[in-house]
Amino acid sequence: MTSKILLGLLGATALAGCNLAPHYVRPVGEVPAALPQGGVYPAAATDAPDVTKIGWRDFFTDERLRRTIALGLDNNRDLRVAAANVLQARAQYRIQRADLVPSTSLSASGTYTNNIQGAASTLGGAASGSSGTGTGTGTGVGTGTGAGSSAGSGTSGSVGTSSSNFEFYSVNAGFSAFELDLFGRVRNLNRAALEQYFATEEAQRSTRISLIAEIATAWLTLASDQDQLAISQRSLTSFEQSLELTRAQFRIGVASELEARQAETTYQGARNDIAVLKTRVAQDKNALDLLVGTPVTTELLPQGLGSGDAALQVLPAGIRSDVLLRRPDVLQAEHQLIAQNANIGAARAALFPRISLTATLGTISTALSGLFAGGSFTYTGAPSVSLPLFDGGRLRGNVDLARAQQQAAVSTYEKTVQTAFREVADALAQRGTIDEQLAAQSARVEAANVALRISDARYRAGVESFLTTLDSQRTAYAAQQQLVTTRLNRGSNIVELYRSLGGGLDVDDPAKPVAAR
Repeated sequence: MTSKILLGLLGATALAGCNLAPHYVRPVGEVPAALPQGGVYPAAATDAPDVTKIGWRDFFTDERLRRTIALGLDNNRDLRVAAANVLQARAQYRIQRADLVPSTSLSASGTYTNNIQGAASTLGGAASGSSGTGTGTGTGVGTGTGAGSSAGSGTSGSVGTSSSNFEFYSVNAGFSAFELDLFGRVRNLNRAALEQYFATEEAQRSTRISLIAEIATAWLTLASDQDQLAISQRSLTSFEQSLELTRAQFRIGVASELEARQAETTYQGARNDIAVLKTRVAQDKNALDLLVGTPVTTELLPQGLGSGDAALQVLPAGIRSDVLLRRPDVLQAEHQLIAQNANIGAARAALFPRISLTATLGTISTALSGLFAGGSFTYTGAPSVSLPLFDGGRLRGNVDLARAQQQAAVSTYEKTVQTAFREVADALAQRGTIDEQLAAQSARVEAANVALRISDARYRAGVESFLTTLDSQRTAYAAQQQLVTTRLNRGSNIVELYRSLGGGLDVDDPAKPVAAR
């Protein structure tokens, strides 16, 4: 019997290489081989470092911003949820992987009875040789060498009338209903769980990179609005002086009511801007606190945007579009695709016979000291085969479902690659013209300020009307506001380019997620 079981296990092992999952081939994305160049797109500098290999601590140059990002990586709740999802996926994989090996258990028992039939059942027939006497109303005593002793009255083998007790002890180890994975069903389910685990890890990395970019953008937005507020407050003082002057001139008949009303319009517009910007600054602070996951202290907050150079102003050097395949969200979509591919194999394998094996090895004795003596060992082997005959098309439906889910995963993967290409291309398009925009806007501010000084001097000399000066004030005010907006766009663009290329992870980052591979 033992040789038959061993032969069966060897045969199952020989068939274990069978796998009904389709051969996986990475889909070819419908995107150009290289990122856009020429036209509005910037020329790549040959000496520029690879953005994807620069850790965020080196990429961001402002120490306050670096500390704010580090605080967010420690406290952001979305990142904690992502880390918990990784732990869940890892546990799920471990549960599924356990089906690859038999679940072995050890049991021990002791039986005490005066029922010779129960004793014989416990021994599996070993007690059938026990002797006992007793006919009519007489009493007899007998001794069984292998099963204990019994005494009874009435018909031989009666139940519950014995005056002697039987004792049996047993120890058994084995496994129950272990599936011999001949067609790869269990292995494919295990592969699917493993790929889902990898996909969840990549989702965590993607969440982390996005969080770094969002914190940096929120920090820069707060700095920008602080500068906008400062400009509005300075302009309000100038507009107030002009309003008082025109009102005084109107009272003495030198200026018209139109000039006074237009001066008041400009003044009230600046007042409104200040109120709006104060609200926006407070909201920016609230948004930053939410991203960081804890209140950001004053020493970590920006004190204005300035030139907006809070990060390295680097450009990718001749990057091909296949670099996007390293983005965490693209890797996540690919792992999910591989998992769906494995699910097809598991669904196909369910159409074939399922072979299970139950086996135990143990020892049994009538004395505790004799459990491991010669002749006390026992074994059992119980292979079973189940073959689906009629299920109303359920198993075929599962195969079709797995195929449809795999096709959807292919499209999702291709869409993810296309989206990544579009994000990088958009960031490069803005990067190619943002410096020119900044230079033009800076020149516009300088020209507007000069025009304001000249018009004010001509107005005070009586050469120009106040309306010309008022128009110059408005132009200078709007130009200064637009310059701050352009600086913010420039800072946000380099952060977005860094994020869209998959940068933001440090190799030896102490804040690296615990579940990251």
